[in-house]
Amino acid sequence: MEGSPVPGPPDPARLRVSDADRHRTAEVLREAAGEGRLDLDELAERLEAAYAAKVYADLVPLLADLPHAPGAAPAVPTAGVPAPAPAPVAGGVPVPAQRHDLSVAIMSGCERRGVWEVGATHQAYAVMGGVEIDLREAVFTSRETVISCGAFWAGIDIIVNERTQVVVDGIGIMGAFEHGRDTVEARIDADSPVVRVKGVALMAGVTVTRKGPRKPRRRLRGGPDNPQLS
Repeated sequence: MEGSPVPGPPDPARLRVSDADRHRTAEVLREAAGEGRLDLDELAERLEAAYAAKVYADLVPLLADLPHAPGAAPAVPTAGVPAPAPAPVAGGVPVPAQRHDLSVAIMSGCERRGVWEVGATHQAYAVMGGVEIDLREAVFTSRETVISCGAFWAGIDIIVNERTQVVVDGIGIMGAFEHGRDTVEARIDADSPVVRVKGVALMAGVTVTRKGPRKPRRRLRGGPDNPQLS
């Protein structure tokens, strides 16, 4: 329409980020934590904010005080854009990360997921139960981690991200001990952590799968008769 103002170019910082942008940001954060630049509480808070980011400006405060190699993190346009405050963690309190060296499920279930610390060795045992070990957001304290598995009439599922190198070296007896079907392509480099999975599955299954980043949890709000659900 004649006389209507011509819209200017879109603000690059307000453009939507992709899952790849969120994942690259998370990798920079995990490497910073491994170098001692972030403590585990800060890592948990920033990872949740990274996976909840909608536009590039949301990523600015998460990386502003951290060094990273060119191309390791998304090129976040910052010129002329004030850095917003980091996205709050659910409930306003970051969930502390803990060290776990053992996962056991006997006629029950055991899950390790989110931000947690894994050392050079981890033991997983399942008897008529199920164990899930999600390493996508884990903080590795060693270049190589050995996970020793023992499963009987049970299942042990191990999930890694695209940057983790996996070596499956176990035995399946009337069962399966295998690297399952990946849902994302591997991106292995010289800095990739190595996860070696060994042990025995007797009439059971031990499966390692490579997946993309976890989706952020959604919270539903309701009235007094419908409390918040995560």
